[in-house]
Amino acid sequence: MVISARLDELYAIGGGPGANRPHRSEAEDEAHRLAVGWLTEAGLEVEVDRHGNLLGRSTRSTDVWVGSHLDTVPRGGRFDGALGVVAAIEAVERVGAGAVAVFRGEEVGCIGSRALVASGDELPACFLELHVEQGPVLATTDAPVGVVTGIVGYARGELVLEGRAGHAGTTPMAGREDALVAAAPEIVRVRDAALSIPGAVATIGQVDVEPGGANVVPSRVRLSLDVRAPDAERLDALVAAVGFEPGYRVEPADFSGRARAAFAEAIAAQGLPLVELSSGAGHDAGVLAAAGVDAAMLFVRSLNGGISHSPDELSSEEDVALAVDVLADALGRLTTSP
Repeated sequence: MVISARLDELYAIGGGPGANRPHRSEAEDEAHRLAVGWLTEAGLEVEVDRHGNLLGRSTRSTDVWVGSHLDTVPRGGRFDGALGVVAAIEAVERVGAGAVAVFRGEEVGCIGSRALVASGDELPACFLELHVEQGPVLATTDAPVGVVTGIVGYARGELVLEGRAGHAGTTPMAGREDALVAAAPEIVRVRDAALSIPGAVATIGQVDVEPGGANVVPSRVRLSLDVRAPDAERLDALVAAVGFEPGYRVEPADFSGRARAAFAEAIAAQGLPLVELSSGAGHDAGVLAAAGVDAAMLFVRSLNGGISHSPDELSSEEDVALAVDVLADALGRLTTSP
């Protein structure tokens, strides 16, 4: 299977364990050079834009783009991003229409796609992206593929708790102002705020303690916040419930146009039930959708409990092959429709 062989080639770049192609690394550059060769073999006209993104054009209907990214997190998975690229090449070659887009730096904030939409350069009419689910929903519902309804919005910031430093051995427990102890109920409160809003999640991934000595009562604690919700109303409610001022916010992206319908039609043509789900992670398709592009995403079932950003990331060859068929079918529908 060409898809599997190409995924193996990409996975080997950068050395293991896992996939190691961080943005702006030689490994990401090498992966792009490999993709250039595949695009050329497919008979596509290859160009590199001023942001480093690759575009491989067929001879017709090049206002419909298909693609993803080739950069990874450290010790990432075999399929994340890479599957979307190799599947796009296969789909465009098979259909003989459309263009393959390979974006830079998706794992560090969708650098390539954001630069593209901010620059005023050419944007497609439609964009299709195939991606591993990065979660267990499709495996739980026993569905090989699913259509993404949209991408959650998220806000990031911090909570800061103040206390008073003191000697760990000589400061009585009754008189302490321990900032870390004060932070403990705040962590539980953030979790409970997310649980109270359907579809919302909240994560405290970093805890910085000052002054940081093993024998010093903490005087200050900073908690990082990452909160996410499927729509703007619930995101607003979550931010209010947690009670913080976001330093960074990305609005939810909605997939509701002809591109999403094409995926649904292609799944029906396979005789499969339509499973729809939202994405809790950001993707290039969401950036393009926010810029007004008719974008859509297809998820392929992830195994191993839906784990992603890990060497244990896994999807079956049968599911991948089916997903590529659906992708090509959807591309054909979009490039032949009036």
